[in-house]
Order: sequence, then C-alpha cells, then structure tokens
Amino acid sequence: LDNISSQAAPGNPILVTHDLKEVVVAMNSTPIKDNDGQVIGTVIVLQDITEKQKIEQELLKAAKLDSLGILAGGVAHDFNNILAGILANLQLAAVKLKKHQDISKYMESSIAITRKASNLTKQLLTFAKGGDPVKKSADIAKLIRETVQFALSGSNVKAEFHLPEDLWVVDIDEGQIAQVINNLTINAEQAMLTGGILEFYGENIIFETADQYTPNHYVKITIKDHGIGIPAEIIHKIFDPFFTTKKTGNGLGLSTSHSIIKKHNGYFEVESAPGIGTTFYIILPASMNEVTLIESQKEIAASGEAKILLMDDEDSIRNVGGEMLSYFGYQVTLARGGQEAIDLYKRAKEIGEPFDMVIMDLTVPGGLGGIETMAVLRQIDPDIKAIISSGYASDPVMSDYERYGFSGVVIKPYKYEELIEVLNKVIDKKQLPLDFIY
Repeated sequence: LDNISSQAAPGNPILVTHDLKEVVVAMNSTPIKDNDGQVIGTVIVLQDITEKQKIEQELLKAAKLDSLGILAGGVAHDFNNILAGILANLQLAAVKLKKHQDISKYMESSIAITRKASNLTKQLLTFAKGGDPVKKSADIAKLIRETVQFALSGSNVKAEFHLPEDLWVVDIDEGQIAQVINNLTINAEQAMLTGGILEFYGENIIFETADQYTPNHYVKITIKDHGIGIPAEIIHKIFDPFFTTKKTGNGLGLSTSHSIIKKHNGYFEVESAPGIGTTFYIILPASMNEVTLIESQKEIAASGEAKILLMDDEDSIRNVGGEMLSYFGYQVTLARGGQEAIDLYKRAKEIGEPFDMVIMDLTVPGGLGGIETMAVLRQIDPDIKAIISSGYASDPVMSDYERYGFSGVVIKPYKYEELIEVLNKVIDKKQLPLDFIY
C-alpha cells in the first residue's frame, strides 16, 4: 500500500495503489493482545467497496429519476388545470366584453388562479434548490386557514380550526410555510380514506431552558388527522428524501417540509398510531417585531410622484409594469438591461433629475443582471435606493438582499399592491453604507 487518503466520501478512506489507482475501502481494525491482555499490535483489514458504492449511487440515481418523473407528471397535470381555468375565464371575459357586460369577476378569478401557479413554481424551486426563506412578519393563523380551505376544496375531509386570536406573529416565508401546510393537509386527506375531521390547533409557548429546544418564544401549530396512521417501523424514515408508501407519491413532500421548517429555525415533529391517526407539530420562533396585522381591503397609495427606473428584460413585464406604476402616479422610465439602466441613471443624475428608486430584475440572460448593475450604480451614487425582483425565490440574494446593497425585494409574480407597499417603505428607508455589501 503506497498511501491511504482521507479525502473520500465521509466515513470511507481512499487507498491509492502503486499505479495511482484510487480504491474506496472500508477499514476495520482489531487489536492483538498478549497473554496479559496488553495490546501488542493491530490487525487492519481493508475491503474494496468501490464497485459497491458505484452500484448504490446508480440505484439512488435511478430512484431519484423515477421520483422526479412522477413529480413532473403531477406538475404537468396541475399546470394544465391552471391553464384551463385561466383560458376559460379569459374566453368568458372576451365574450361578455363584446356584449358590454361586467367582466371583473372573470379577471379576478384569473388573477387568483395565476397566484396558484406562482405557488406551484415556488414549490418546484424549493424541491430543486431548497432555497433560503424570504421572511416577513405574518399572521400564521390566516395563512393556515386560506391554505387548508383551498387544499380541501371539494374534499370529503372537513377542517376544524382552533387558532386563538392572540397567536403571536411569526417571521416566515409565506409561500414556503403554505407549502408545508398544503403538504400536510393533502397527506392527511389521503390518510382519511372515508373522510373525516382534520384538526388545526395553535398556541403560544415559551421555552426557557436549553433542553430539547433553544430558549425562545414560539408559536406551536398542531395538525391532527384521524387516518390510517404510520407504522412504528417506518415512522423514522418519513422525513427521508424519496421515501414514500404511496403508489403515486414522490417522497419529496415531508422531506421538503422538514427542510423548510429547519431553515426557519423551527422544529418539525410527528406522533402516530396505526388505525388512530397522525399528529404533526410545527414549532416556529415568534417574531421580535412589533407588528399589527390589519385585515382590510385598503386602497393602494403611491408616495408622491417619485421617479422610478424599471429594468426588466421581459417586454411584457417591463411594459405592463411601467403602465401600472404610471397609473398609480409614479414617473416611470424603462430599461431592457443593466447597461441601459446604468446609462439612464447616470444621465438623469448629470442633468439634475435623479431617480428616486430603481427596480431591477435579478437575472438578465446575456447581459448585466441586478447584482452586477447594482455594483456599478452604487459607485455612481452611494445613496441609491433599489429593489431587486425575481421569480427565483430560492436565490440567496432574495433572502439576504441588503447585503448586496438593495433596500427591498419583491418576488415575481407579485401583486401591484405588494410592489407599491415595498416602494413606499423603501422611499423612506435609509441606505446602508457601501462597505456593508460584499
């Protein structure tokens, strides 16, 4: 043996032979003792497991491809239903419009269905990348009710909510937590073959000692079904990627949910008894922010007549976005890409008519995206205020935007009231110093 390297897969060293061939080995050692029990040597046995590892990797790859195929089929089905709903609404709207009839309900329905498509793409991005959450303070009780009622639409399972009004606010990525609730709701529905009651409980709890949980204030959500339950011999596997007992399952739902809760610095637990049911516990840190969540349909109000530079390489998003912002009183200039945005910003500053805000797309194929453009603009104007926008919700920039010099973030597709709410906040926000960013 010429050399044994530790630069291998965790737990398995690599043996390098005299002809420089690398062999993955399993190593076992046994001490040699004399008659007095003193260790006088060691027997080391090395077993070549290179081929075994290759076979295991191929089997895992095949399992993943099979699961992804199932996932792709399910996604295609869901998207076809979404497109069918949008198409039906638009066709009805076109017919009604010709007869000068009100089409607002069809437009509103199309918007709602489009939001569903957005949530589906966010789930796919979480499956693919496990992105960091883009958090904001939220009313989790409201989120649970809306998500569950949508998931159980047309089902023979009824939801019962026991969510107190004084439940603490939490800092969460609403799309990701909705995905967790949706996954658990669908699992429960499938477990209750003849229907039944699905119970949701919420409570504020405080852990003061560092025993099982980090000391903090938490919101605990309990989701209890009365289905077939999970056998004791497999319950420890349910959070493993691609583990499933369903004929059409992909084994990604619970593993993804576990990952999401962990990235929210929370805890995800389960109890189950076959024939009685399963209970999941979601424990999330309470928000440190003083937030009053008001349920009202308020009018969108722009902050004065701010000058906005909107950069997006997609013509439809750029043009319609510009029209919408102009409608709400903003002065809008459009840019296709980063270099054009830099030129426009520089020119406006030189003539004494600077922009109050820049909205930038994160990714511009073949050109300067938001990060590269922002780096140049901050050299021109250290006090620039900019919002980063992208459909890649899992990109690290979206969850840590201030570190890249941005003052706000919006995730596509967004409602315009969401964008204007961010604009209003950012306009009054103080910019971070240049040396804060990478």
